[in-house]
Amino acid sequence: MPSAATSILIQNQIEIPLGITSLEDFRRWARSESLPEQGRIDYIDGRIEVDLMVENLFYHGAAKAEIARIIGGRVAAEKSGRWFIDCTRISHPQADLSSEPDLIFLSFASIATKRVTYVQAKADDPDSFVEIEGSPDWICEIVSDSSEQKDTVRLAEKYFAAGVTEYWLVDARGTSLDFSILTRGKDAFVQVETDADGYQTSSVFQRRYHFTRERGPDGHWTYFLDEQPLK
Repeated sequence: MPSAATSILIQNQIEIPLGITSLEDFRRWARSESLPEQGRIDYIDGRIEVDLMVENLFYHGAAKAEIARIIGGRVAAEKSGRWFIDCTRISHPQADLSSEPDLIFLSFASIATKRVTYVQAKADDPDSFVEIEGSPDWICEIVSDSSEQKDTVRLAEKYFAAGVTEYWLVDARGTSLDFSILTRGKDAFVQVETDADGYQTSSVFQRRYHFTRERGPDGHWTYFLDEQPLK
């Protein structure tokens, strides 16, 4: 008689243990060496979501790199906190969420008040951490074909429930470029109004931002995140 299955193999690449029945089960697996290195794996409201889609260079990667360049520079200049790009897991038990956003910012104020905490990977290594728990100040997601509904609906709802202060959404697919700064409303995120100069204000970074792109010498998109002081 064949033995019972102990895991699920997805597309011959991602193997998910069958014993995961809660967020805590998922987090233990995500912190283990058995977590696959490829793909983005999120836990959203009781469901494990796996995205194996290759990142599009000029609709996703280039846009993300430009935002990272400007925001990383801002954080470094002000020494205001920590920012992370890709493969950084943020979990929030009350929101039943564990995800790996494209970009994350944690202010030193949030770290000091334990609004966010680092989850240690190894007890014998005080500098080894693999997860953040709590409410980040800022999260940015770049929409792809495989993540549109997740980024714009499910994660927007969950990031709000997780207490995220500000959520940036970028959709650079096709011929249009959509850039939204979302801030906390009463029951959900609401979009910040665009001013007369075409800028949106970030309360987290205390700057105004305008995101554009143009064709580079190779014929492909080059992105520009313009940052201005508050009026």
